[in-house]
Amino acid sequence: MDEQLKQIGERLRGLRDVLDIPVSEMAETIGISSEKYEKIEKGEVDITISNLMKIAHKYGVSAEELMFAEAPHMKSYFVVRKGQGMSVERTKAYKYQSLVSGFVNHKADVFIVTVEPKPEAHTIYKNTHAGQEFNLVLEGKMELYIGGKTIVLEEGDSIYFDSTKPHGMLAVGNKPVKFLAFTVE
Repeated sequence: MDEQLKQIGERLRGLRDVLDIPVSEMAETIGISSEKYEKIEKGEVDITISNLMKIAHKYGVSAEELMFAEAPHMKSYFVVRKGQGMSVERTKAYKYQSLVSGFVNHKADVFIVTVEPKPEAHTIYKNTHAGQEFNLVLEGKMELYIGGKTIVLEEGDSIYFDSTKPHGMLAVGNKPVKFLAFTVE
């Protein structure tokens, strides 16, 4: 995972260099200090998928280019075979597998997200991003924290919500939860 964070940081630095964007502007784009943003570029601090999406949207690149160093190239359709989508493990507990990474100018981001259980977790990291989000639980059980509420979702349950509200999730029990996450602005 540390290597992936470093590679994402290098791609962010490369984007900033190519477009001549000051560190302060990139930091402002995702609502953090310049010092913290510099740590992201060095691969010392994690960056959320939603913040990568904010940067990608603002500067006209795909989130996949920032995450995976792959530019989409399919224009008519894009097939992802079971277990074959490009994936990034953001932290030890979260793995994102993109299902739309190869389609040019996709209007939504679709991921299969796997969250490992954290039995001792007391603090849930919450994020926000523009638009709306749909989650469908494929396996396991999770608690979704959104806008001050806790909602328990089990296999087959789904939720559609305003993703500008702070939200985060936690796997419940001793097995991972796997869900489909569909975000659209």
